[in-house]
Amino acid sequence: MNAMNTADAALATLRGDVIDIVVGTVFLTVGATACTIAAIRWRRVGPILVWLGIWSGMQGLQKLVQTHTILTVLPHSLNSVAPCVNTAVMYLLLVSALFAWRELSLGKLRLLVRLEIFLGLAIALVGIATFVLGGPADKWMFYNNLLAVFAMLVLLAVVLVPKFSRFLVMPNHRVLAAGTLIFALEVAYTNLGTVLHYRPLPLVDSLGFAVLLFALGYVALEILFTNERRLLSIETELETARQIQSSILPARVPELENLRIAASYHPMTAVAGDFYQFVRSDNNHLGILVADVSGHGIPAALISSMIKVAMQSVTVHADDPAQVLSGLNRILWSEAHGQFASAAYVWIDTENRNALYSAAGHPPLLCWRNMKGEMQQIESNGLLFGVEPDSEYPVRSVPLEPSDRFLLYTDGVTETENAAREAFGDRQLERVVRNNRLQPASELSRQVLSELQRWRPAAVNQQDDITLIVVDVL
Repeated sequence: MNAMNTADAALATLRGDVIDIVVGTVFLTVGATACTIAAIRWRRVGPILVWLGIWSGMQGLQKLVQTHTILTVLPHSLNSVAPCVNTAVMYLLLVSALFAWRELSLGKLRLLVRLEIFLGLAIALVGIATFVLGGPADKWMFYNNLLAVFAMLVLLAVVLVPKFSRFLVMPNHRVLAAGTLIFALEVAYTNLGTVLHYRPLPLVDSLGFAVLLFALGYVALEILFTNERRLLSIETELETARQIQSSILPARVPELENLRIAASYHPMTAVAGDFYQFVRSDNNHLGILVADVSGHGIPAALISSMIKVAMQSVTVHADDPAQVLSGLNRILWSEAHGQFASAAYVWIDTENRNALYSAAGHPPLLCWRNMKGEMQQIESNGLLFGVEPDSEYPVRSVPLEPSDRFLLYTDGVTETENAAREAFGDRQLERVVRNNRLQPASELSRQVLSELQRWRPAAVNQQDDITLIVVDVL
C-alpha cells in the first residue's frame, strides 16, 4: 500500500512538472543549437547567436532545476549544487539577454546597454556571493528586477518609437517590435497577478519568453543570411578580380636559345600587388620587370594592373632600364596618387653577353657566378615609384657568363619570418641557391618556396606576396 502511494505521489509530481520539463528541455536544446550554429558560422553572424543560445539555455536550465522530478533523479552530488545553479541562473539570465541586445545596439544605445551589463554583473556577483555566504537567494532580486524593467522600457522605446530605431540593428523591424511588445505584455500580466489577486495561466511566461526569443533569433538569422549574401558577393568579386589579375600575368615563361627561365607567383590573398612581365624582342633579347606595390589586396592589385597597362607605353625603350623605370614612375605619379611601388628591370642581351639592370627601391638582383662559386648582390636603386615625378634610375652593366644564374624577387621572399620573428633573409636565400646550384631553374624555384614554407610556422599565414624569377644563362 505504501509503495502504491509512493508511486501515485511520484506520478502526480511528474504530471505537475511535465510542462516545465518539456519547456526547459526545448529551451536548452534551442540554446545548444544556436551556439552550434554560431560556432560554425562565426564570421557571418558574430556573437549574437551565442548570447541568444546562452540566454535560452539558461532559461531552460532554470526550468529544469526548479522541478521536483529532475531534482529527485539527479545524483546527490549534483542535487546539492542545484540551489547554487538556480541562484546563479536567476541573476545571470538578465545579463545574458543584455549581452545579446548589445550586439543589436548602435551608438549611444550600445553605451547604455554596456552600463546595464555592468550593473547586472555587479548585482549578480553580490547576489550569488550573498547566497554562498548563507543569505537568502532572492535578497538582491529587487534590484535585478528593477534593472530588467528599465532595460525593457528602453527596448520598447527603441523598437516602437521611429526616431529611436536608428540605434538598433533591425533587419525586420516588425518582427522584433511584435516580439518585444508581446513579451512586455506577458511580464506585466504575470507580475500584476499578485497585485490584482489572480493566478497567471500556466505556460504564459514561457510563451512570452519564447516569442521574444523567436523574434531575436529571427533578427539574428536575418543578419546571418544578409552577411552570407554579402560575403558570397565579395567572394565572387574577389574571384573575378583574381581571374583578371591572373590574365595580366604571363601565361608561360618565354623560351630563348641561351636562357632557361622559371617564374613563381604566390599571392598572400586572392589578389595581390606583386607583378612581373617579360618583354621579348627576339631570340637574343629579353626584358624582365618585377614590381611590388605597397599594401595588399584589391587596392594593390589595381595598381599592379595599372603597371601592366603602363608597360605598353614604355616597351619602345625596352633596351634601356632607366627609360623604362622613369616612364613607369611618371605614369604612377600622375595616376596612382599616394600609392607606391618598388620595381626592378633587367634587359638581357645574350648575343653580346651582357645585361643592364636598374631598380626603384627594390631588393637587389642576385647573381650566382657558378664558375667562381660566389653570390653577388647587384644594386642600382632609385626612389620608389610614386615618390617623385622626375626620379632618375641609374643603370648597372652586368657581364654574362655561361652557367650564371640570376634571381629577381619581391621582399616577400626575404622578409618571411619564423617563430622567433627572424626574417628568412639574404643568407638563407644564398644557402638555398648554393645547395641547388646544379638543379635547373624550375627546381630551384620549387626549393626556395619549400624552404619558405618550412621557415614560416605552420599556424602562421603567408605574410606577404611572393614572386620569384630565376634565369639561367646557358
